[in-house]
Amino acid sequence: MRIIFMGTPDFAVGTLEALIQAGHEIALVVTQPDKPKGRGKNMQCSPVKAAALAHGLEIYQPRRIREPECVEYLRKQKADIMVVVAFGQILSREILEMPEFGCVNVHASLLPKYRGAAPIQWAVINGEKVTGVTTMRMDAGIDTGDMILKEEVALREDETGGSLFERLAASGAELCVRTLEEIARGTAVYTPQNHQEATHTSMIKKQFGEIDWKKSARELECLIRGLNPWPSAYTYLEGKTLKLWRAEVRDNDKEEVQEPGTVAAVTRETLEVQTGKGILILKELQLEGKKRMSAEAFLRGFAVETGKKLGKSPE
Repeated sequence: MRIIFMGTPDFAVGTLEALIQAGHEIALVVTQPDKPKGRGKNMQCSPVKAAALAHGLEIYQPRRIREPECVEYLRKQKADIMVVVAFGQILSREILEMPEFGCVNVHASLLPKYRGAAPIQWAVINGEKVTGVTTMRMDAGIDTGDMILKEEVALREDETGGSLFERLAASGAELCVRTLEEIARGTAVYTPQNHQEATHTSMIKKQFGEIDWKKSARELECLIRGLNPWPSAYTYLEGKTLKLWRAEVRDNDKEEVQEPGTVAAVTRETLEVQTGKGILILKELQLEGKKRMSAEAFLRGFAVETGKKLGKSPE
């Protein structure tokens, strides 16, 4: 099939590569404009653009895809179908209805659950046992189109936002190829979503990672994994930011006698912190200005005493 591919982040690269490998003709790759990044504010292209350049594909980077001249440029490509994976702009109805076979989206959840932004991280944060990817025919709503195929992925006990991102990206790429095969054969089944069962996820912001020690140890352990590698969960130790990269839970049925956020115990290898329910055992940390390290290595260079309070000091 002749495809216009729309995508921007790493998550979309695998699908583009899979479509190329499957023998589809990529008429055009549409991605977000280059952006300044880092201290030097040097312009940096998206991962999808980098992949497209490596394959010698034509690239289009509109600031607003809905502008009339952009719509006309897409129309000139005479694509059979558009494949959209985390593109980052909302498509107009005119664009959605342009190709003969419409626009297919690869979404990183089992729709209608986890519509919207950051479905991968929220699945980990919420302690889900199973998530997956869904291909759907896009409509004018946000992740509301008819579903085509689904692939379930079981979460591992040590699953992080980063590891799940990679696994779902691989599943989504394979599922998209299968979806296009079925569409081409005329065997694709389009199943409307049950909007009453829909759940929505919000954008993840940096400040969301600040630990609220009143929450349970299990909630906090999920949060730490979900925000690994970005933006990371964090607390404060003696006024410095302390990022938390890995932790374990010890449920505690006894009545909590210490205030949440208090260091309940210090061993040679770990810090144990009282939460609103249970003990959170910190295993991997990163103090502001330092490298990420095991709790054992951290404690060799930074003395922490039992009874120390983690978190912002009251003003």
